[in-house]
Amino acid sequence: MHTLSEENYLKSIYKLSLRDGEKITPTAIAELLGNNAASVVDMIRKLSDKQLIEYDKKKGASLTAQGLKDAILIVRKHRLWEVFLLEKLGFHWDEIHDIAEELEHVSNATLADRLDEFLGFPEYDPHGDPIPKANGKVPKTYSVTLADVKTGTTCRVAAVRDTSSSFLQYLLKLNIGIGTQVQVLEKITFDQSLVVSINGEERTTVSQKFGENVLIS
Repeated sequence: MHTLSEENYLKSIYKLSLRDGEKITPTAIAELLGNNAASVVDMIRKLSDKQLIEYDKKKGASLTAQGLKDAILIVRKHRLWEVFLLEKLGFHWDEIHDIAEELEHVSNATLADRLDEFLGFPEYDPHGDPIPKANGKVPKTYSVTLADVKTGTTCRVAAVRDTSSSFLQYLLKLNIGIGTQVQVLEKITFDQSLVVSINGEERTTVSQKFGENVLIS
């Protein structure tokens, strides 16, 4: 049994391993969680003692086999709860993340599997993140951002990196959701902002930061 804080650290290290590769520094963990460096170092020590992570100052932190298994289960529960909250309880996609943050810590051996079956075994959550399967396998993860594509390219929104309410509400204001068609019409040299058309109709300008937080297929 892990504490809520320990589970949050395991989940964060897992997410960083997918984003940044093998070397995960205490600084990166602190930035992701919004914690100070001293508390991160203390938790790294605790997780190392529990043999959930391995840490080396040169190589950074990495999950052990057990740590990876536990982290994947936490992520699996979180994303399944997001689907449930959106599809079954009628919450909006900008509301579900914070609620799922609490529900992911519910400890029950069969809860995730039953929830998965009840929902019809979804592969992605409402923000486009892949939902790990019971065997640990993860559906395709999208990594190319809107900011990466060339001018003239037409693509579809596959996922969003930023799941904050403010960003998701901004997307809704622009009529952008998962599956929305977006074409990059122009890249502004001055600040790398993007002029885009949405579903072949609406034309608007978005920032580089915006483009970096929208993953496309």
